[in-house]
Amino acid sequence: MTEMSGKPSNRPISPHLSGGGGLLHYVWGPHMLVSILHRIAGDGMALVGMPLLVWWLYSISAGAESYEYFLSWFDFYYLGYVVLVGLTFAFFEHLFSGLRHFVMDAGAGYELKTNKMWSILVPFLAVIVTAAIWLSVAFQNL
Repeated sequence: MTEMSGKPSNRPISPHLSGGGGLLHYVWGPHMLVSILHRIAGDGMALVGMPLLVWWLYSISAGAESYEYFLSWFDFYYLGYVVLVGLTFAFFEHLFSGLRHFVMDAGAGYELKTNKMWSILVPFLAVIVTAAIWLSVAFQNL
């Protein structure tokens, strides 16, 4: 950007104003992925998990027939299990990302290497814990 006099300014400019041809100045990093996953996981738990929890609680209170109908949805091409695995991943991704932010709010973990390591570790840990839980559930039912 230039000042009124036509000389270049040393003031910082917004990332969306730099770069030619409408390209953004942002460089994609794992911290961006974790941030987006955190938002998606929170929305998924709110929009899918909460109605499912309310339906489950209602079906328990309404009696055996209602509860059997609720359980029948989990045998429909394993759709219910796919949703539950997704909600489990969303829970642990949201949990680990929240813990990462908690540590960063305390003033730690802002170093680039540390931030990148924790950003990569968050979804990895969520996948590992989700897989461990559902493998234990699968082997208990055998």
